[in-house]
Parts: sequence; structure tokens; C-alpha cells
Amino acid sequence: MASSSRRDDSAGTGEPESDDAAALSELVRRAQSIGTLTSAEESRLLERAALGDAASQDRLVAGHLDRVIRLAATRDAQGLSVPDLVQEGSIGLLEAVRTFAYSGETDFGDFADARIGAQIDAAIEAESAAVREGELLVAAATDYERAEIVLKRILHREPTPAELSEKLEWTLDRTAYVAQVVADARRRYDDELLAFIDPEAIDLDADDEDERTQLDG
Repeated sequence: MASSSRRDDSAGTGEPESDDAAALSELVRRAQSIGTLTSAEESRLLERAALGDAASQDRLVAGHLDRVIRLAATRDAQGLSVPDLVQEGSIGLLEAVRTFAYSGETDFGDFADARIGAQIDAAIEAESAAVREGELLVAAATDYERAEIVLKRILHREPTPAELSEKLEWTLDRTAYVAQVVADARRRYDDELLAFIDPEAIDLDADDEDERTQLDG
């Protein structure tokens, strides 16, 4: 019953433990339950691991799981939980296990730390890049929707891709790509994207006047 209570409560406060915290607690428990490797045992396992022995590789990864958890916990990554980072770090650890014998390095701990950290940092950067790309796409979809509404009001018909491209100052390829994104979002009722595309918030009168001035000129 005590273990169940620990799973349900966070740090004994009576508050429910989050899924991420529960997963991290389980990882820590597993790391603590695994026996520590002696230097001699680690050396033997590294030699076997370099020859492709899967059991030795698994034992080394398990024996250094606490190292992965420690390095993952020091990273501040929005969008990635510590368990996510532990999973990425484990990939780096496995790489270290497989390549240490040929690396020319003498300290496996330092070598593993470098590989684990590099893998975690790469995952964080990839996640950040994906977030930035998503934000840019939402902004582009908003601009497209705005231009489409304004031109439709002025022309009294659906604007052509060329007209939208000129209005947005985009290439035809970019215009077509964003148009497809917006169309797909509409079909799927993608509230997460369309919440940022609010026709009611667009000042149509001001845009009409600007566009008419451009057309008259």
C-alpha cells in the first residue's frame, strides 16, 4: 500500500503525481535497483560490447542509467520531459558503449557524459526548431487568410493564386504550400491552427482602402 501511495502522491504532499514525475520516479527506482559496476567488470563489458555483444551493451547501459538521468535532469527543455530526455540520452550512452574501445579515450565516464549530453542537446534543438517552424507556419497561415479575405472583398470573387502571391509578396510555390496547409486545417477543423486565424479580428475597411489605393495607383 505504501508504494501505491507514493505513486499517487507527489513528495507526500497529497497532490497527484504527474505522468512525467511518475515516469521519472520509476526511472530513478530502476537505476537504484541495478547493481553498480566495478572497474574490472566495466572494462570486461566494454571489451565485449565493442565486439558487438548485445548482453554486455545492455548491462553497461543499465549500469549507467543514473548518469543519463542526472544529465537529463540538468537540462531545461520546453516541450520535452525529463523522461523524453532520458530516452534520448540512453541513445547517446549506447553509442558511447559501442564506440569507446575505438575512441582513443581512457575515461569511459567522461566519454559517456559527452555522448549523452550531445544526444540530449541535439534532441532539444530539434524540438525547438520544430516549435519555431510551427509558429512561422501559423503566422503564414494567418497572413494568407487575411489576404484571401481582403482580396475577395475587393474583387468580389475568389482571388487567383497569382493575385494572392502578389498581395503576400510570396513565390507561387510558397503561396500554394500555405494554401494547402490552410485548406487541410479547415477540413480537419484543426482548432489549434484556426484559433490563430480569426477573420472577425481583421480590420477589413482599412485593408480595403489600402488595396483600392494600390489598385488605383
